[in-house]
Amino acid sequence: MNARLPDATVHILSSTVAELHVGSDVAEVVAPDSLALRDRVVEEIRQLAASAGEPAHATLVEGSSRWPLVVHPDGTFAEELEAAAVVPEDVTDAAAPAPSVTAPTPVSAAAAAVSPATAPPAPEPEARPTVQDLLDSRGGGARPRATEGWQGAVRRATGGLISPAPGRAERSRLDREKRVQRRLDAPRTIVVLNPKGGAHKTTSTLLLAATFGTLRGGATLAWDNNETRGTLGWRAQNAPHHRTAVDLLEELDESSNFRGSSLAALDHYVRTQVDARFDVLASDEDAAASSTIDSAAFDRLHGLLRRYYRLMIVDTGNNMRASNWVAAVAAADQLVIVSTVREDTAASAAWLLDGLREKGFGRKIDEAVTVLTAPSSRPDRALEARLAQHFEQVTSAVVKAPFDPSLVDGGPIDFEALAPETRDAWLTVAATVADRL
Repeated sequence: MNARLPDATVHILSSTVAELHVGSDVAEVVAPDSLALRDRVVEEIRQLAASAGEPAHATLVEGSSRWPLVVHPDGTFAEELEAAAVVPEDVTDAAAPAPSVTAPTPVSAAAAAVSPATAPPAPEPEARPTVQDLLDSRGGGARPRATEGWQGAVRRATGGLISPAPGRAERSRLDREKRVQRRLDAPRTIVVLNPKGGAHKTTSTLLLAATFGTLRGGATLAWDNNETRGTLGWRAQNAPHHRTAVDLLEELDESSNFRGSSLAALDHYVRTQVDARFDVLASDEDAAASSTIDSAAFDRLHGLLRRYYRLMIVDTGNNMRASNWVAAVAAADQLVIVSTVREDTAASAAWLLDGLREKGFGRKIDEAVTVLTAPSSRPDRALEARLAQHFEQVTSAVVKAPFDPSLVDGGPIDFEALAPETRDAWLTVAATVADRL
């Protein structure tokens, strides 16, 4: 059954700031300009629509102007301008006639950016060089120095007197690292999916988080969004506490304002992976507990965590009908579909994609990245090729990851013990995902 959508109201405070009121919750929406503000307002409301599986209706408010906005689960939206009206501030008589709904609604530049209505363009000011133009005119910087292969050996042997350019393999690595490190203009959520157990979801979540965290310098979270118990916390490195997402949610329930104003405020709830420079938020690990995470709980946690982390990689459970599972898909900026090279695991992933398309997530599936991992040191190459061919037609890219014996025992992942081929493959996965963020 679809969740009933609460009333949503968006108060436009300026060309870059708005407040989203949903029931009793209030969220601030901030953007660098009015067009970006429009996009972010629409995305916030789209997440409500996707969670409920039906269009979400909101009222946009700026000063005395109000007009409705309708956003569909797939992100398409429209504003019913014919229903917009301006309420004069000096009208106090309840019997006064209502303004005509056929008259155009005067709105400011900030509101006009959210509205699809267009106004005559303002004359462009004369362009003059800025300090940024001066900085951009600099050269591309020092030439990369080879550190690998015979090129790196020659450079080291000659003390740098002879310094060949990096070889092809090193240039490829440097390019992928640069793609992983690309600038993001807002927090991004990556959701890892396959409704079958043993599909490599948790391992993939941790390896992605480690790759992003190491290369981007932190502010990366691996989050176990299992409605009851998942294994992400068990496979992470040891932490000085055993608190989970349920404990963090209880803290939110006790106070409307989370204590603390920095990432350090979450140290009592997340498990820092020091060497790989990312944090882990585990799911409930109490075998006697009866609490579960639902869609409302996910949305509250997601709203808090995106204030502190630039990247969130979300591990999901096996129940694609669970409301928190659906909420994660709705909130995702990028989906990663994972499967081992096995018939049953791949069929589960393909079934998942069919179901998500029927639920209106076709656009996200088209942009999804599929990761096929080898289940042994000698995978079935014919099956691997057939699976790759299928998922290349239904998602945007397929990346293959090799078998690594250090990942087999199911214990905490030692990132230093990973084979070079494994590291290289997951760098390719991370770069492929980063290209779409």
